[in-house]
Amino acid sequence: MMKKMLSFVFAVMCFVVTAHAELKVDIIAGAAEPIPVAIQKLETVGNVSSDDAKMIREVVENDLKSSGLFRIVSHDAFPEFVEMGEMPNFKLWSAIKTQVLVQAKLSAESGGKYDLEFYVWDVNGKEQIEAQSLVSSKKSVRRLAHIMADAIFERLTGETGYFDTQIVFIAETGPVHNRNKRMAIMDQDGFGMRYLSDDKTFVMSPHFSPNMQTIVFLSFRNDDPMVWTLDLNTGEQRRLGQFGGMNFAPRFSPDGTKIALSLVKNGITHIYEYDIESKTLKQLTFGRSLNTSPSYSPDGKKLAFNSDRSGNQQIHILDLETGKEKRITYGAGRYATPAWSPDGKFIAFTKMADDTFYIGIMNPEGRNEKILAGGWYMEAPSWAPGSRRVVYYETEKALDDIERISHIRTVDITGQNVYDIELPDGINGVEPTWSPRLP
Repeated sequence: MMKKMLSFVFAVMCFVVTAHAELKVDIIAGAAEPIPVAIQKLETVGNVSSDDAKMIREVVENDLKSSGLFRIVSHDAFPEFVEMGEMPNFKLWSAIKTQVLVQAKLSAESGGKYDLEFYVWDVNGKEQIEAQSLVSSKKSVRRLAHIMADAIFERLTGETGYFDTQIVFIAETGPVHNRNKRMAIMDQDGFGMRYLSDDKTFVMSPHFSPNMQTIVFLSFRNDDPMVWTLDLNTGEQRRLGQFGGMNFAPRFSPDGTKIALSLVKNGITHIYEYDIESKTLKQLTFGRSLNTSPSYSPDGKKLAFNSDRSGNQQIHILDLETGKEKRITYGAGRYATPAWSPDGKFIAFTKMADDTFYIGIMNPEGRNEKILAGGWYMEAPSWAPGSRRVVYYETEKALDDIERISHIRTVDITGQNVYDIELPDGINGVEPTWSPRLP
């Protein structure tokens, strides 16, 4: 069951100071030098836990560092401590090659709340470029840190932050030939992993609804593979419907009113669209080929999917308004598991060629293909908000065919800055899906 964190009241007051000389990170070049960022120790006011203040600083630093776009300046190198309300000595900070300085203060408020205030300084421009105040329950202090990191990331890159997000995935335990598969959820940095399903039911392919209230997934209950939904607030699970055949690979539409899925009837697999309100099912693909892995475009007007109608797996686009289809992949090998980016500019995919699996991206026309990662087995790309990073899983080849380890990793669209999400000991992570920004 999803903890109450998603429904807590979060008040945000923002005060933004416009800079005269824009400080922006070069996020296009894959080999761009990371921006040096110094984050001071938090000032504290009132009944503030020192552990909470320390944790906020560490989380913000780790978030920014994990993006690959920022280098955290060593605390030992700091030339001074600048109290909130005072002007930094920019010469001192420039001397240690710091480009961004962050000050923060954590205050205890009545009603068990924290007020986190922070300033961001452009050292070279000698001016303050961001100032915000965030208020939340003390129980949600870690979210305060992620939201602070998002604000800094967005101010310095101009892109949507993705640190205040979660990842749902399948947690595997046990020997390779008898794996236990449970649905689990965690923060995007791996913190707070918890199970969403028991160890008695085989589950696969979890995906978030756009409003983060529901997860749709495949469940093998009584050896009957069917699509189910999980309410994250109540923990209630419901079967999607009685469709008269095996159904799998579910995915929500961008407005959350429909679910695309694959359904097997008479030995043929086609993609259907289920209307949640009317509880009706509409067939979208036809013919004798296998069609699966649907992914909506951000505007909900098109659907990417993979099909073997050309002889092997390739990615096709279906226009939901006209019903017209077109194949977009023609490279060597097989293509599968398309995932449309939130900004609509890219489609991520899995590619299989020369006994190697790859994670890549291309534009919606199938052009400008770029490989981001390759290995013995990797699959299931999913996008972070902002379309800057992709999460996927990679499985190592088992030398003894007994111990096979699967990692959840993220990589940015330059193919650089690969980041491993650390899981608890003994847990292998597969089929990750990145959430939208938390409500």
